[in-house]
Amino acid sequence: MSGTSERPSVDAQGAAGRGAVVSCSGIVKQYGDRAAVDGVSLRIPAGTCYALLGPNGAGKSTLSRVIGGMARRDGGELSVFGMDPALRPSDVKARLGWVMQEDALDEELDLAGNMRVWGSFFGMPRSAVEERMPKLLALLGLEGREKAAIQSLSGGLRRRLVLARALLSDPSMVLLDEPTTGLDPQVRHVLWSALRALRAEGMTLLLTTHYMEEAEQLADRVGVLDRGKLVGEGSPQELLARHVRRFVLVAAGAGAESEAAARACGADVRKHGDVIAAYHDDEAALRACVAQGRFVRAQVRPSNLEDVFLELTGRALDA
Repeated sequence: MSGTSERPSVDAQGAAGRGAVVSCSGIVKQYGDRAAVDGVSLRIPAGTCYALLGPNGAGKSTLSRVIGGMARRDGGELSVFGMDPALRPSDVKARLGWVMQEDALDEELDLAGNMRVWGSFFGMPRSAVEERMPKLLALLGLEGREKAAIQSLSGGLRRRLVLARALLSDPSMVLLDEPTTGLDPQVRHVLWSALRALRAEGMTLLLTTHYMEEAEQLADRVGVLDRGKLVGEGSPQELLARHVRRFVLVAAGAGAESEAAARACGADVRKHGDVIAAYHDDEAALRACVAQGRFVRAQVRPSNLEDVFLELTGRALDA
């Protein structure tokens, strides 16, 4: 893509990869008496994907908007591209691409018309828009749809267009707020593939999501948010190693006998209602426990970020 080729790759980005595009220290955002963001500190290095993972209402979108200069913080220190968004919001926004939860597409224009209008918001010459548009549409599988009416596009195609539009100004960082919510798995994987390609070229991505798999697929680092607080942070592998054992036996309708059997095999047992989660580094030990016949609707699987969230907060991501 024109422009993005100038960014260093993730494997060879040198000093650029060590610098922080975003640096937050003790960020607070209040809505009345409620702290939507409550003392969050984090860093996002250049050329990486940072995922804010948490359920709806955790503060992910609010923190993203504060970082992007769309909302003013009530406390803490913030630097984005070496600037304070509260003092230089226009300069920060000029270097960002946004994929919001709401598409905000102009229904009166066709697909190409939406791209051209977006380019005009950034003061892009028409020639620059026409040069970049075909490459971006090809990246998102939208080639040949330039004259398509917005009303004719499926939800998945609309989300692809919103991402293509966000990339039009060749931003230094893209903020993706729940980019695949409500999309079917096939479309979700198309968007993931495009985002991985951008990251491989050195694009910095800030992703908010409540999809555990999305964070595992895309993120170099994950910040686990719950009720406005950052309760865990690290790479997906670091979070798994730090907070849970390698495998988990999940059993619904489990009673005291099942729980005792899981503990007897050396597992760390957590109970959530009538569901138990038994964690162990030995998969065979968990399967042997299931074979004893004390479990109903049991499965053994590798641990994932959903388990990390449960361990850190005591509740599921969709709670």
